[in-house]
This record gives sequence, structure tokens and C-alpha cells, in this order.
Amino acid sequence: MINAKQCRATRAWLSWSQDELAERSLVSKRAIAGFELEKTVPHDRTLRDLQRAFEDAGITFLMDGAKGIGLQESQDEGSLDLNRLPET
Repeated sequence: MINAKQCRATRAWLSWSQDELAERSLVSKRAIAGFELEKTVPHDRTLRDLQRAFEDAGITFLMDGAKGIGLQESQDEGSLDLNRLPET
């Protein structure tokens, strides 16, 4: 499932506001804001709803464990890779 950084980055990639994501995912704006600020830990269902909204918009999430995280827009050639170093 997606994490807070992927959520923020994906919204930016799609030029979506938190309001738009809330409308598309049926998740409250308050829940989205808390998640993106890493102040709350959403239920698994909430994470699935957020991820599904992004996937319905053509986003594919690249889960690579400790090596990095990323997302790719399926409809275009563009992609956004959010690689990070594994924690030690």
C-alpha cells in the first residue's frame, strides 16, 4: 500500500488538491491531510481507497522494498521516480 510521501507526490504529479483526492477516493480531506503530514495512520481500507483513486487516474505504484519507492503514469511516457536510500 502507498505511504504518505507517495500520496503527496502523486497528488502533485496529477495536480490534484486534497479536496479533489477526497472526492475521487471518498476519503475525508481531514484524513488525507493527517496522513500526508504523517500525523495519523489510516486504516488499510483508507489506504486502498486512496491508492485505487490514483490507479483509476492511470498511476502505477512501483514497490521495491528497501531499494526505493516510485510511481509511473500509465497513460503517458512520463514517470516520476522517488528513489530513496534504504534506512540503516
